[in-house]
Amino acid sequence: MREFDLHAELAKLPSCPGVYIMHDARDRILYVGKAKILKRRVSQYFREGSKLSPKIRRMVSQVNWFEYIVVASELESLVLENNLIKEHRPPYNTLLKDDKTYPFIKVTVDEPFPRVFLTRIREKDKARYFGPFANGVAINDTIELLRKIYRIRTCNRALPSTDPNLRPCLYAQIGQCDAPCVGLVTGEAYAEMVTKVLRFLGGDYSDGIAYLTKRMEEASAELEFEKAAEFRDLIGRVKALAQVQHASDTHLDERDIIALAREGEHCVVQVFFERNGRLIGREHFHMMETDERGDAEVLSAFLRQFYEGTPYIPREVMTEILPEEAELLEQWLSMKREQPVHIRSPKIGVKERLVRLAKDNARMVIAKDLEKITREEARTLGAMRDLAAMLEIEELHRVESFDISNISGFHSVGSMVVFRDGRARKSDYRKFRIRSVDGPDDYASMREVLTRRFTHGLEEREGGSFSVFPDLILMDGGKGQIEVAEEVLASLGLAIPVCGMVKDDRHRTRGLYYRGSEIALSGASHGVSGANAEVAALVTRIQDETHRFAIEYHRKLRSKEQTKSVLDEIPGIGPARRRALMSYFKSMAELRDATEEEISGVPGMNKAAAASVYGFLHGDAQEKEPSGE
Repeated sequence: MREFDLHAELAKLPSCPGVYIMHDARDRILYVGKAKILKRRVSQYFREGSKLSPKIRRMVSQVNWFEYIVVASELESLVLENNLIKEHRPPYNTLLKDDKTYPFIKVTVDEPFPRVFLTRIREKDKARYFGPFANGVAINDTIELLRKIYRIRTCNRALPSTDPNLRPCLYAQIGQCDAPCVGLVTGEAYAEMVTKVLRFLGGDYSDGIAYLTKRMEEASAELEFEKAAEFRDLIGRVKALAQVQHASDTHLDERDIIALAREGEHCVVQVFFERNGRLIGREHFHMMETDERGDAEVLSAFLRQFYEGTPYIPREVMTEILPEEAELLEQWLSMKREQPVHIRSPKIGVKERLVRLAKDNARMVIAKDLEKITREEARTLGAMRDLAAMLEIEELHRVESFDISNISGFHSVGSMVVFRDGRARKSDYRKFRIRSVDGPDDYASMREVLTRRFTHGLEEREGGSFSVFPDLILMDGGKGQIEVAEEVLASLGLAIPVCGMVKDDRHRTRGLYYRGSEIALSGASHGVSGANAEVAALVTRIQDETHRFAIEYHRKLRSKEQTKSVLDEIPGIGPARRRALMSYFKSMAELRDATEEEISGVPGMNKAAAASVYGFLHGDAQEKEPSGE
């Protein structure tokens, strides 16, 4: 337990800007906040008589200690707060549920022969960016269309090239690139095409339609009707792209139009992306932990998290109401854009109607998705709350589950899967190759896995992938595995509840073994409704995912070992060539299907070695290959 004198630490707080971080008894970050004056802001949480919402009171009751970081200005505190919230996603912060990045079309106008491609990172370079777009598929379609009309390259070759052996690629052979790599187009002619591409992406489709119409008429006059039909279809696609714009403003500017709608605990924020007076896309986002916060506070949290994650900042952000700390947000956005950015709340005219349109769309999303959201929350957050009540655990957000996989002790491996608020958190999954156990000893293997996981976590408590500890450990096994887990935790001075997942004779989740007795969950899979069914479904998902992850890792190791054992027996194939073959071909099946010529193309191989491999795999020697399982 961390020694922390709350009153003494409050007295030490400085009267300057900074960020404060609230921790619970297990060092889990509960809340991240910023303050213009740290001493005044943090003290408010713990002062008797402070007017705190019920949720904040609940948070304060769990605070075991806090830390703070002093910065030079309030703007710096906002930036740091954003970064910490994005990294740790504290449960009591208002969070943007949909953590998305949006694609752009990038035209590298600073290169001798510019390229056109999709990117999700807007760099500080001389390239031209168009977007962001909500639909990546639509961007790929647009790039394909540009390639067919203007034959602009999309490769990453450094041009001009002095390589005499360079050959045109497939796109040049099918007429979708003018092959500047081999000098089949002059720099002036290519630059003219790039200018037309920029006009096209800016919304001027007249050049493209005129060019395609001319080509269609030429093909028709030469009785090449199939080619004429292709140009006709391309004209249709360009016209369809031009008609996608459903709303526009006479002022050719760029702005994001943002509004929110609420229904009980649910909150949706709708964003319209307007560029050059055209509405190029829209997207909605669900916000969490908003029920005790006003619209201005929620809007402020959304703007900070959304623009921290998107690479493009427009000149203007229009909102239905001004967010909290609008002036500070304007400073921050202007700093990121490196040009002035304004946040405005229009009350009359076209702009007000656009904001109202965004709000209407947000309301429609809530009406459409409310049932789905409610159902999803029941199977995730609701199931976690019910599981916590069932096991008498005060707070349950993070669950870790462990399993061991081996065949007669061969390549024993351990798996750790993580569920956060009822959803799989795959970025936190971990695999363990058993080092200290020989033979099929699942208990000893589990002891090694848990010891390594939590020892590593204790060593990096100030940060790192293992530093966040679970609220509950689920074991894919019964009493024996639970005892192993409890012994490891006790030896490390940790108090984390451990529960076993028990299956019936038909390999279905039957119940939970906890504190010496079994809690029945069977029946949930047989039509029983209510909390028991949702908990059973959640536990089943966790158990199945744990088992799948362990078996997948074990199968991968076996596959590598089998591949290696086969290649070991081929005459003339040493370690370097074995590694080259295993790296080049994804599986033994792919290697076996390869021709002798394809094998000889592997780095480090020659014709003699390729003939040896091919002969071994297609002769009598192939019978030596391990049978698998």
